[in-house]
Formats: sequence, C-alpha cells, structure tokens
Amino acid sequence: MNLPFILNGEDVIANAAAETRLIDLLRDQFGLLEAKAGCYSGICSSCSIILNGNMVKACLIPIFKVAGSEIITIEGFSQTDEFIDIIQGFSESGLENCGFCNAAKILATQAFLGRNSRPSRELILSGFSGIKCRCTEPDELIQAVFAVAERRRKSIYGRD
Repeated sequence: MNLPFILNGEDVIANAAAETRLIDLLRDQFGLLEAKAGCYSGICSSCSIILNGNMVKACLIPIFKVAGSEIITIEGFSQTDEFIDIIQGFSESGLENCGFCNAAKILATQAFLGRNSRPSRELILSGFSGIKCRCTEPDELIQAVFAVAERRRKSIYGRD
C-alpha cells in the first residue's frame, strides 16, 4: 500500500502493509529512531509523535490511518525554535530527563501549549496523564510547563 503524508515538513510516500504500525514504519522505513517501540500497547509513551497537531502513541496507529496526515517526530521538532523554548524552560525549572520519556514530555508540551498558552495545574496534569514517567514528579512537570509557557509569552509579547 502506498500512503502519502507529510513527515517532519516533507511530503513522503510510504510503502507498507495496511496493518503495519506507524512506529515500525517510522523506524524501519524512515530511520527515525527516537520514538521507541517500548510496549506496543500505548502504556509507556516512548513512541509519542504529533499527528495532525495532537500527541499520539505511534504504536497504536495502523499506517492506513495516516494517509494525508501531518506527522512530526522528535527528530523533526528538534529543529524548531519551539523545541529550544521547551528545552530551555525545562532546564530553567530544573526538570531532569531520563531519556525514556523525553520525547513524550517535549511533544506533549508542544501540543498542549499550542492549544492553551496559560494552562492551570489541573489542565497540565490532565494533559500529561497518558505519559508514564518515572523520572519526574508531577509538581516538577507543572513548573516546567509553566516555565515554557512564560518563555513563549515573553518571546511573543515581550512580557509575561
């Protein structure tokens, strides 16, 4: 099956069986290895990507569902100014990253702040509830997202 979609800003055509999981396609056909096939059940979040503006778990997506879609992986996102804002905001807040859930936290922050530039604590916790992270306490994550949101507002408006 030939499937056209946008991958990290480029038009691509994938050729694979319809039931192929998106995580396998990204890793095997495109060499994008930062999204990891950790559990194949959507629990660990190590396969997180952005699909049409929403963070999803690529291990749960059969490729036939991505025709005509836009996919952003951490490799593509890491080339953007928004990525730098997130990394710097995480660093300023003292958020530690273990390597297992980094992409999920970064991409979730991007997807979340794209919809809500002034999130509440409750919204942040709700928005990150699907990420199984063992290295970050919820309060640390909340402070990190607040720091990123503040950086974004300052860069856009020149103030908080």
